[in-house]
Amino acid sequence: MDGRQLESEDSCTLSAMEKASETWRSIAKAQGGLITRRQLTQAGLAPHAVLHRVRSEKWQFAGPKVIATFTGELTHEQRLWLGVLHGGEESLIAGVHAATLGGLRNWDRDVITVLVPYSRNLPRRLEGYRFVRSKRDLPNLQSTEIDVPTCRPRAAVLLFAAEERSERSALGILAATIQQRLATAPELLTELEALGRIRRAPVMRRALEEFGGGIQSVSELDVARLCKKFGITEPLRQVKRRDADGRVRFTDCEWPLSDGRILVLEVDGAFHMEVEQWEDDLARQRALSADGRVIIRCTSRELRDTPEVIARDLKRLGVPLAA
Repeated sequence: MDGRQLESEDSCTLSAMEKASETWRSIAKAQGGLITRRQLTQAGLAPHAVLHRVRSEKWQFAGPKVIATFTGELTHEQRLWLGVLHGGEESLIAGVHAATLGGLRNWDRDVITVLVPYSRNLPRRLEGYRFVRSKRDLPNLQSTEIDVPTCRPRAAVLLFAAEERSERSALGILAATIQQRLATAPELLTELEALGRIRRAPVMRRALEEFGGGIQSVSELDVARLCKKFGITEPLRQVKRRDADGRVRFTDCEWPLSDGRILVLEVDGAFHMEVEQWEDDLARQRALSADGRVIIRCTSRELRDTPEVIARDLKRLGVPLAA
């Protein structure tokens, strides 16, 4: 073999290596710097070359079959990519994390839920992830507006609500989605119908119809149901008021009384029981207090567990009965 042949073969080898490098870099860049072993092999990078980069601490194993082409901790977005790459083709981020990518705020879960096609076995366990086999048409559920393969946020909210153990949490995420203007109640109802058979559908449908009537939270929903059950006039909700310092506040529920006064009911959720929040609520109550305005408080637990006691107290204070 003469020198020209060797030079030609070396040139071809170098060209192939450059092409492989360009291919895997492009794939990894689109996936947050992560790439599967299978993708690396298909791009033309030999397993021993991958192992060399890991051992030389240029790359790292992010999972059993996923390589991070960098070192250090993964960002939140990279953790999402790890989930779908570990899950395999057509896998989607779901649950609260999908809803968060769609803009939902103040809803957090440590474990990332990933939907995988029902036709495949569940992938190996990966700490921090929950892989769920789904019979749904996952490509049809995928969002077209989010880079990471993700369930459409509206569908993700409804699927999370269907599987959440706590019904209050399930209704809470529906209320939050509407309150944060990520979707309207009619839009969620349309999505609910499109999903077909789904757990807790009647409960969600009823709640969405009530949210569509102006109710903005689960506590307001509890108050509305209390009023209906015990024959009390429904309150005015989210009334705009100015406090003693001139700041705009919105009250939870108000009833005009026959003697000209106004009864205000403020509902405290669990986070209101924290010391700083509790003190803020007391200061808020003082600032909203005025002649002719009576302010009372209850907890969301009381509304849920002992609505008859709240109803009795409201009637005793003069809240009018429903016509």
